[in-house]
Amino acid sequence: MKYKTKKRFAIFSMVLVVLYFLVTLIAPPLLDKGQNKTIEETTKVSNEAKILYNNLDFVGDLHCDALLWDRDLSKENDYGHVDFQRMSNSNVAFQAFTIVTKSPKGHNFEKTDGEAFDNITLLSILQGQSVTNWFSLFNRAMYQCNKLKGYARAYNDNFILIEKKDDLLTLLKKRATNKKIIGGIIGLEGGHCLEGEIENFLKLYDNGVRMLGLSHFFDNKLGGSAHGIEKGGITEFGKKVLGEMQKRNMILDIAHTSDKMISDIIKTYNGPIVSSHTGVDGVIESYRNLSDEQLKLLAKKDALIGVAFFPGAIGNDGIRGIVKTMKHVKELIGVEHVALGSDFDGSVTTPIDVTGYQYIVEEMLQQNFSKREIEMIMGENLKNFLLKNLPN
Repeated sequence: MKYKTKKRFAIFSMVLVVLYFLVTLIAPPLLDKGQNKTIEETTKVSNEAKILYNNLDFVGDLHCDALLWDRDLSKENDYGHVDFQRMSNSNVAFQAFTIVTKSPKGHNFEKTDGEAFDNITLLSILQGQSVTNWFSLFNRAMYQCNKLKGYARAYNDNFILIEKKDDLLTLLKKRATNKKIIGGIIGLEGGHCLEGEIENFLKLYDNGVRMLGLSHFFDNKLGGSAHGIEKGGITEFGKKVLGEMQKRNMILDIAHTSDKMISDIIKTYNGPIVSSHTGVDGVIESYRNLSDEQLKLLAKKDALIGVAFFPGAIGNDGIRGIVKTMKHVKELIGVEHVALGSDFDGSVTTPIDVTGYQYIVEEMLQQNFSKREIEMIMGENLKNFLLKNLPN
């Protein structure tokens, strides 16, 4: 009887392993396709817009969450928003790849409980990641850093990870003769993955992280979220992290942070600041978006405002709403502060994927942006910002 019981248990265990293996093959792409959709644009693109876009020297975007998904970015995919091949084929020079480590069930713009069940835990299990990632937000962050480095190696050095100014200069030099060469930077969406340890910040910096948003959808040990319960200001641990960032002139991302936190940052942080993917209250009023007063204060800090592409930030007008938001920021604080901040692959539906930027150029022409303004917004502002602020 004992032998039969052991045999049955062995068979049952084997069946479970096979079922889990099949789930890890089938579920991840289905989830990716369901969460990161593109609404096909039917607007015709004029020859003027096509020529203008194709001749842009540097097209860059401040925010995407492609590292969250089990999609090989070194290969061309027919789903999701971003991969290296689509970037290379579409005259896109640069992408900020941001790390998402926690997403509470039922998260929303108004009030999100950080203690709710975490969707990324389930995603990590379904993707067949190491058990160490199931229970550690820090391990998830390191894992996503290393994923991007692995994709870069697989892309035969045609993707350059930007960690310092010389890396960006190398990218620009290589693109002068080969516009298929692309690059990117690693950002962190929410300091909760530091798990309250300053040593974890140092390890992530050493592993390539150059942009950090202190909070995401919920309040954490660093301070308040625009969507949290308390929506408070910066904490003592947050001040320690800010101090370490200041030493390294690290890019601070205020997207998703609370109003009180933004106020604290503007008063105390003298390093480079961005809002990597946002809308504005002047177009759509939302907990998610920046007020005119905040925009004016950020302009005084030479901040860069990445305009997001999803309805919660720019409304339901698609590309027209994206450009309308750009126009509002331009007219309020100056075109030199406007950049692309798509939020590609961030569990959002967008009007384009990374191959569709020419549609934005067409709409910018329709809304009377000059050629020079288009060049600046599509990437030159971002390039200059990085050249000024990346470590030597």
